Amino acid sequence: MEHLLWWQYALIGAIFIWSGFVRSGLGFGGAVLALPFLLLVKNDPLLFLPIISIHLLVFSSWIAWQGSRTLKKETKSATDNSDIPKEAQSNIAWGYLKKALGIMIVPKLIGVFGLLTLPGNIVTGVIFVIVAVFAVSYILNKPFYTNNKFLDTVFLMLGGYVSGTSLIGAPLIVSVFATKVPRHQLRDTLFVLWFILVMIKMVSFLIADIDLQLIHQLWLLPCALIGHVFGQKLHNRIQKAETPVFFQFVGWALLIVCGFGLYSTFML
Repeated sequence: MEHLLWWQYALIGAIFIWSGFVRSGLGFGGAVLALPFLLLVKNDPLLFLPIISIHLLVFSSWIAWQGSRTLKKETKSATDNSDIPKEAQSNIAWGYLKKALGIMIVPKLIGVFGLLTLPGNIVTGVIFVIVAVFAVSYILNKPFYTNNKFLDTVFLMLGGYVSGTSLIGAPLIVSVFATKVPRHQLRDTLFVLWFILVMIKMVSFLIADIDLQLIHQLWLLPCALIGHVFGQKLHNRIQKAETPVFFQFVGWALLIVCGFGLYSTFML
């Protein structure tokens, strides 16, 4: 990244502000909605993916920790929480998270280490089309529930595989989690999941001796932090919205992600 022009550095900084905003506000989409723009500045995915991965590690752990602190304060201020199930007293749905990880871990490793090579454009296109169907159902206030463990498993396995080959598996994973995890636990649960999946991805970068661009974290992390602060305000507003409005926000976010994803896959 040392040979870029000043305006390219400025654009990259602005895009990482945008990435931080989306990641914090919605809990997903930071990579998918930023990578197409970054590739227009410099068409080199391996230049940006390590930076995005480190940002995910930093902010996912921070957000999950903040959510835990906030929930503990609210629990202490409650007069009686003895009737609240233990799972509901956490900001993370550990039960479903462990179940989903058990389904996703093998496809994730297959994707990371390239043990099974599928046509990337075809797999990505199928994912975004499936997610678009979910998104439209949310926007129309008729969320698509599979009520089918087999389909949920297929979607999670496919999302795990693609997250191993790249960082664009989130939309499909979110489409399943959004209907299985309580809304107040959804974002923090996703961030714990992203942390685990990205840690596995980072191992592949180290094995392949990919430059992690650590020197550029000194100025790109503050850029992402600016976006994070504004994204947190958006998240607070979404959390206060009524349930149909919440699903519509998720739906529109997924649909936008799909649009950018399909564009970057087949047009760039």
